[in-house]
Amino acid sequence: MKSYTHTVNASYVGYITQAIVNNFAPLLFLTFQRSYAIPLSKITLLVTFNFAIQLLVDFVSAKFVDRIGYRVSIVAAHLFAAVGLAGLGLFPGLFADPFVGLLLAVFFYAIGGGIIEVLISPIVEACPSESKSAAMSLLHSFYCWGHVFVVVASTVFFAFAGIASWKILACAWAVVPLANAFYFTQVPIAKLTEDGEGLSIRKLASMKIFWVFVLLMVCAGASEQAMSQWASAFAESGLRVSKTVGDLAGPCLFAIMMGVARVFYSRLSERIDLERFMAWGGGFCVAGYLLAAFAPHPILSLVGSAIVGFSVGIFWPGTFSIASRKCPKGGTAMFALLALAGDLGCSGGPTVVGFVSNAFSGNLKAGFLAAIVFPVLLIFGLKLSKKTSA
Repeated sequence: MKSYTHTVNASYVGYITQAIVNNFAPLLFLTFQRSYAIPLSKITLLVTFNFAIQLLVDFVSAKFVDRIGYRVSIVAAHLFAAVGLAGLGLFPGLFADPFVGLLLAVFFYAIGGGIIEVLISPIVEACPSESKSAAMSLLHSFYCWGHVFVVVASTVFFAFAGIASWKILACAWAVVPLANAFYFTQVPIAKLTEDGEGLSIRKLASMKIFWVFVLLMVCAGASEQAMSQWASAFAESGLRVSKTVGDLAGPCLFAIMMGVARVFYSRLSERIDLERFMAWGGGFCVAGYLLAAFAPHPILSLVGSAIVGFSVGIFWPGTFSIASRKCPKGGTAMFALLALAGDLGCSGGPTVVGFVSNAFSGNLKAGFLAAIVFPVLLIFGLKLSKKTSA
């Protein structure tokens, strides 16, 4: 049996797997449209379906993961992700309607992604560590690096092998969760609480501080994805560049800045007050959205997007750390429900931007202006968390 250092390393790869699950298929949407004659209106449902399944898994995990066990659950999650990623290339050919095959592939990897999201954070939180908040922040940075790696590596692969070879790349990405499933069978895994000590969903729901954490997680997910999901389109339309350049200038820059913020906090966590750092992040997030909305030049708007990326970096892992500190008996159920709240924010943030932008004749800047409500509510939630006891 390996040491807990290997447990943390496996968890890093777990978040890279999560990044592959969420960010690889969107790079192929136009390819799906051309290859299988599927309208974009149906293809966009793949994103909705992915996050809907992950939301359902978040909720179910709160009830059943402790009974099944961390190791069995996390190994199964990676196997589901591997089957789904390979299935993107294999399943469409098995059905008369290729879209059914794509949905089946998304179904499998969404189950894996949902369990990974619920379990990786408590697995790392349970590892012996001097600075839990630093470990949590560094852990979540690997989602950002995974996101960048998926976009850059896929772009390079398509440039050399051609977009027609995308099925090979889908199977290649499946190797990552497959290998990590085996890795997780070899590492020690501790639990946050002993059997029967973790708080029930009903008990958590009766605590005022839990609902403050829910507010923080919704705002964290919304603040992040309201910009991230629209960053490529924003870069393309504002800078008038190709989709490839838009992907690199938009989502990649955003993810890099978010990862830098998480690494920055992990290195200086002992000198920085977490709540204050998050509050400052909320202020900078507002400033970034304002710059993206009102900047007179597209480059400055892109700078605003980068500022948002850096400022939101600590929101998600920071909320997990505060919740673990103030509610140490929360256990797996708390992490699962907070992940559920975060995913609701991830879904709601881009939706708000899209609806408001559509109301203003497709003007994304109007949507970004509306998104300011999320970091403002997060700052309010941080103030509430200081006044509310567990």
